[in-house]
Amino acid sequence: MDPSSIVLPNSLQNAWVLTIVLAFAGYLVTFMFTRMMARRADLLRMVNERLNEFYGPLYVASQAGNIAYRSLLQKQGKTQSFPILDSELAEWVLWMKTIFMPLNDIREKIIIEKAHLIVEEQMPRCLLDFVTHVVGYKAVLAKWAEGDYTERRSTIGWPPEFDIYVERSYQALKAEQTRLMHNMAWRAWRRCFPRRSREPRAATRSAPVKA
Repeated sequence: MDPSSIVLPNSLQNAWVLTIVLAFAGYLVTFMFTRMMARRADLLRMVNERLNEFYGPLYVASQAGNIAYRSLLQKQGKTQSFPILDSELAEWVLWMKTIFMPLNDIREKIIIEKAHLIVEEQMPRCLLDFVTHVVGYKAVLAKWAEGDYTERRSTIGWPPEFDIYVERSYQALKAEQTRLMHNMAWRAWRRCFPRRSREPRAATRSAPVKA
C-alpha cells in the first residue's frame, strides 16, 4: 500500500493543528509572562536600592533631626532657634556638635556618594542647598574649635523644601515598592489576558438643569 495514498480523517488533522496552535500559544504566553516579570523584578530591584541606600536613610536621619530640633526648642521655650542668646550658647554648641552635625554629615555623605540613585534626572535644588548649608556650618564649627563664637549659625540658611522633598520621595517609593511586591503576578496576568471592554450602555436622558 502506498503511504501517500493514506488520507487522515479531518478530525485527526484538526486535532493536530489545534495541538500545535495551543503549544505555540502556551509558549508565547509563557515568554511574555516571563519577560514582563523580569522587567518588574528589575524595577523592584531599583526601587529597593533607592530606598535602602538613599531615600530611606535620608528620611530616617531627617526625621531624627527634626525631632531633636523640636525637642531643643521645647526645652528652651522657643519656636525657632534664632536668635541664639548668650545664655543658650553652651547648650546650642553641645547639641550642634553631638546631634545636629553628625546627622548633617550622614545626610551629606548620602547625597554626595549616592547621587546616582536620585529619582529625578537632575539634582534637586533643595539637596544642593542642604549640602551648602552643611558646608557653612563646618566653617562655623571650625571657628568654635579655635574659641571664636562670634558666628553661631551657618551663613547659608536651611532649605525649607528639603524635608518636604525627602518625605514625599520616600513615601512615593514605599508605595511603589508595595505595589510591585503585591501586584506583580496579578498585573502580569491581566496584561497577558486583558478583559474585554463592555459595550457602552445607551445614553440616558439627562436631568433638566435647574436655574
